[in-house]
Amino acid sequence: MPEIQPKITKSYRTKKPLIDIGMISHGTLTVIDIQEARRFYEEVLGFEVIQHAPVGLLIRRGTDHVYVVVEEGKESPMRLLDHNGLDVQSNEAVDDAHAKLTEVQDEYKIKRITKPQEQHGAYSFYFEDMNGCWWEILAGRKHGYSFAFADPNRDMTAKDDIDPDMMDHAFDDKFIDGLAAKRAQTDKG
Repeated sequence: MPEIQPKITKSYRTKKPLIDIGMISHGTLTVIDIQEARRFYEEVLGFEVIQHAPVGLLIRRGTDHVYVVVEEGKESPMRLLDHNGLDVQSNEAVDDAHAKLTEVQDEYKIKRITKPQEQHGAYSFYFEDMNGCWWEILAGRKHGYSFAFADPNRDMTAKDDIDPDMMDHAFDDKFIDGLAAKRAQTDKG
């Protein structure tokens, strides 16, 4: 597999996109056993769950975005990088979730749990459930990553003053503050 080189993209925004989409409404998760998955979603993660088909569930928590869960009888091909984010209120809540998942790891067939750490501007950890689906539990901000759309400093699109090899993450406040200070200094003189 070739090594991925960091890069800054250019925008293709348009006033009239080809398709007039109202919202992103759902994603899909595959599971080995729908009953076992439902138990995990309700008892451990506290999701709202309805069964809409003999091999399908709809799950959600805290928003109108829904995941369609489909029983395939085999493990999901999801990788850690393809994870789903679950926001909690504080670093202490991340640590508490980590302790609780570690305690019930065997009962709910949780495969792997990483250690909590500061990363990409949040305190979080990842875990892989019994279906091979990856989740991140993080001390996020209100409304998740939506805050980034309101702060032009977080959009690196077409910025020529960022060295992609030295790039950190747009959710890391220290990185963004450093970029803003550098730009202000450049603008002064």
